[in-house]
Formats: sequence, structure tokens, C-alpha cells
Amino acid sequence: MIFLDLAPLVVGALLALTGAAKLFGRRTAQLAANTVLVRVLNDGRRATLALRTVGGAELVVAAGLLAAPTTVVPGVAAALLGAGFTGYLGYAKATAPESSCGCSARSEGPIGAAAFARAGLVLAGGTAGAGADTAWWSRLADRPAMSGAFVLVAGAVLVTLSVGADRLWLLPLRTLRLRVFGSPLPASGERVPVAASVELLEHSLAWQAAAPIVRSALLDSWDDEGWRVLRFTGVYADASRGPRPVNVLFALDRDATLDTASRPAVRVSVIDDHTEEILPIHLMAPA
Repeated sequence: MIFLDLAPLVVGALLALTGAAKLFGRRTAQLAANTVLVRVLNDGRRATLALRTVGGAELVVAAGLLAAPTTVVPGVAAALLGAGFTGYLGYAKATAPESSCGCSARSEGPIGAAAFARAGLVLAGGTAGAGADTAWWSRLADRPAMSGAFVLVAGAVLVTLSVGADRLWLLPLRTLRLRVFGSPLPASGERVPVAASVELLEHSLAWQAAAPIVRSALLDSWDDEGWRVLRFTGVYADASRGPRPVNVLFALDRDATLDTASRPAVRVSVIDDHTEEILPIHLMAPA
């Protein structure tokens, strides 16, 4: 079957990309600090080493899938990786829902359905690949049209599930919607939606300065004496104390929007999640 014979190619390419990003990526240490591995191993350097080790294992399995697709071992190994990824994601979601999955070592953010879907595809693809009886390059040569269509569809699915894929298709769609239907912001005098405040914040210098430690989407918001406070969570890698979970609070004019204040005044507070200690603002500067 085409699905069985081409599964090693698709899964092998996926594991090669994610494995190389973990093993050789420059941001692996930064991203590892926000995974549940830090809590399990109680050390940021061990978490980084564990993430790079997983990346190395992915590259080995990918090489087996791509070079020897008709042997059983690479497919079984890929299926075991997929099962391990799924179990890890389930544990992380249950014990540290705000942590990053570290799946691609390129982007970060809370664990979502896309991460589970990718792990499930590795599990299913590895299982299918274990039953392949024809090399993927032979299948491509034998049935080029159908095989090519399958690879394109599989690649599109993987791109859609990849972290940051919204930059490729979702943001252009949002821009087009604004051009066609206009801005959804209310008329002057009406309460500005929280989403508009978040959009304004993300265009501010304060957000750019805090970006190295912010690790979540908006978790909470409230208005207080003309200010709108937006709460995010983050992790600050303290050289002496290791990674410190923090709350990052931004306060800006609750009536301001991109149309009225393109460079808003923003107050920023960084608070240790455990001790509730207010950390100095300079801690937000990237290392």
C-alpha cells in the first residue's frame, strides 16, 4: 500500500527536522527552561541535555526510516518515540499546563492539540512504516502521481500542525478580513475589547523587552483606575537560582488602541510565582 510504503519518508523527514532543531538549535537551552523537564530533573542544564539527547535519538531513527524503510526496526523505533512523546505531553499537560512542549525547539508556548496531533502522527506513521514492503523511492518511481499527491498532502498537514504555522496562513487571512470588513474596534466612548489591548501591547517596546521571559498567552485581565492590567506567565533563568517561574503584568491605558496610541505608555511588573517577590525590571533584558 502507498500509505505504508511512504510513511517512512514522511515520518523520517519530520523526525529529521525536529531532531536537528533540538540537537543543534541555538535556543534549545532557552526553550528547555520552560519545559516540564526542568521540574522533573530539577536542573536547567540536565533538561537541555535531555532535550538534545531526544533530538539525537530522533535523527538516528530518521536515518533508519529514510535509508532502510523496509526493515522493521526503524518503524518500531519511530512508533515507540511517538508513544513516548504522547505520554510525555500528557504528563506535562497534567502537571504543568503552562509549560512548553519543546517539540520542535524552535518556538515555545503552552502545549496544545497540535502537539498531541504531531505525536500521534509519529506513532501512527511509525506503526505503518514497520509494515512497509517497498522502499519509498521505488514507490515514488512506480506510482509518481499518486505518491506525489500523498506526500504533498502529508506535508501540508505537518506544516499546518507545526508551531508558528499561523504566520504562513492565519495572519494573512486576518489581514484580509480587516481590509474587507474593517476594524472590529468599537466607536469612541465604548469599552475597548481586551483583544485590542493585547494587540496594542504586542506592538509596544515594553512587550519587546519582556518577550525573552514571557511563556504564555494572555491568562487574565482586569481594569483598575483607568488602567487595563494583562497577566502572562513566564520563566526567568536566574544565574544563581536557576529558572524562576514568574507572573508578568502589563498595565496600559484601557481606552487606548493602535489607532489612538501607536506608542503606548506601559507599566511592567515581574513577580516571582512562588515568593511573590517583585523582580527588578532589568531582569527582562535578554541574556
